[in-house]
Amino acid sequence: MKVEGKQNPDRSWIVPFLATLFGMMTLQMSSLGFSPLLPAIQEEFSMNYTQIGLFTGMYGLLALALSVPAGLTAKRFGEKRVLVMALFLVGLGLFMLGRAPGFYGAFAARALWIGAYRFAFVCVLTAIALTSPPSLKGSSMGFLGSVASLASVIGAPFGSKIGEAFGWRTGMTAFAWAAILGALVIWVFYRRKSGERGHASMHHTGSSPHGGQSAFRTPIVWALALLVAMVGVAAFSVTFFVPAAATTVFKMDAVGASFVISTGYFCAIFLNLLFGYLMDHYNKWIVLSSLVALLIPASFAMISENELIFRIATAVVLAGGFTATNQVYGLAGSVLSGRETGNVMGLMGLGAGLSGYVGPQMLGVLRDWTNGFSAGWYMMAIIALLTLIELLLLKRHTEKRQVEQAAKA
Repeated sequence: MKVEGKQNPDRSWIVPFLATLFGMMTLQMSSLGFSPLLPAIQEEFSMNYTQIGLFTGMYGLLALALSVPAGLTAKRFGEKRVLVMALFLVGLGLFMLGRAPGFYGAFAARALWIGAYRFAFVCVLTAIALTSPPSLKGSSMGFLGSVASLASVIGAPFGSKIGEAFGWRTGMTAFAWAAILGALVIWVFYRRKSGERGHASMHHTGSSPHGGQSAFRTPIVWALALLVAMVGVAAFSVTFFVPAAATTVFKMDAVGASFVISTGYFCAIFLNLLFGYLMDHYNKWIVLSSLVALLIPASFAMISENELIFRIATAVVLAGGFTATNQVYGLAGSVLSGRETGNVMGLMGLGAGLSGYVGPQMLGVLRDWTNGFSAGWYMMAIIALLTLIELLLLKRHTEKRQVEQAAKA
């Protein structure tokens, strides 16, 4: 496979790859960047923390319902068409949220926004998996994670500054225009030759090749979907509840809370690039397990009432959780290639949906039950420990399969 790559100097994949990264940036700016505006939205519509958990956790519910259909749609109509349409609908949902007259209107607008986001996100993952060279799967997902992190670094202060000056509704409208711009860039610059790259290879993950097999009948794909679900809890939960925790415990305003989140995603820019490189050059399971192990003490450290420790721990959880999630996507994208890539990413989205719902919803419920955030941070630490155990089991399983295949050969 490496020989084939050296014989083919074609670099036409770079332009659609960069266009996809830009689309991801405009998509992700609002997805995570709007969280500093949540306290204002909560006050506007008189929501309690359980309702905020449902409002934010709706991401997970819709991801559970729509991830597989999104993968099937990308396979049927092509990732470009679906991505462009989804980005336009994301913009429409954001625009409607910025003009919602009450809680139910805001809830419906959020549903449109996040429903379209799910289709767009699955198509972004599909496009990256199909356009990037097989030997750079880890690095390409690292670049994608870095861009998504940069979007959050830009999006959080972008939204909070506009919200501070003109109100949170104007901030949501600005996010809407960013999504529409992303759709236009994808429409103009994204091109992929049929049968190229994505149909070409099986990038070895330590499991046996599964070429020609359905994603839905491949056990390791389901195992990786569960891994996405578990490792994603930390990043989703912290992103949506740190503003409330920072305001309640440390008396920060929206701008101050946005910089806590931005610090984590700023660190994730470099952490994604570093671990993308490491995943391509060293044992993937050991690299990923080491990263997940960092989340355990960091989650416990968020309980501290020392602001500096809280900031550092939050940055580690956000950067580590987000980076780990992206690298699991990279592993999944290399298990099955070609026409099954959309279905694989749909199943990964199913796992992300589970974490996106369970994490924020449980933190919201625990906050209302205990009148504090400590129980939620304990929950994240326990889930990180279970994630590490699953990773070690998958490592053992794949190494055993390698030995069996070598013996048969």
